[in-house]
Amino acid sequence: MTRVGLGYDIHRLTPGRPLILAGVTFESDVGLEGHSDADVILHAVADAILGAAALGDIGDHFPPSEERWRDADSRDLLRTVMDMVHDRFSVANVDVTLVGEKPRIAPKRLEMRESLCGLLGVEIDRVSIKATTNERLGALGRAEGIAAMATVLIEERE
Repeated sequence: MTRVGLGYDIHRLTPGRPLILAGVTFESDVGLEGHSDADVILHAVADAILGAAALGDIGDHFPPSEERWRDADSRDLLRTVMDMVHDRFSVANVDVTLVGEKPRIAPKRLEMRESLCGLLGVEIDRVSIKATTNERLGALGRAEGIAAMATVLIEERE
């Protein structure tokens, strides 16, 4: 049996924070604001996996009201999600779209894909990361934040 999950996350850009996407740090004068490191890509992927497995969302498992998740590394959150589903499901593929005016991800796209492959335990040809702008429309178009959408296909283990 296969299942599909859809994940979405958005965070505001703010000075004084690192900009981390798919577990990769970008050089930037602003980063994403959040209770954890606010990696929108890893949050969207984690939500997609949890949704496909019918296990709720990352807010259920890593609530911002709990101090132990403050400044958490989102790679650790995704590893925990993978541990939750590992006995029953494997990831077949993941497709991510990043929405924001900056940064340009092309120079680090391969590094981002490799990071996600390592976290999901899949080959690189099963991970797609692409980006688009918001055509200067709305908060994302004014570069006030970054959003990510992820679609994940998981397969039940035999």
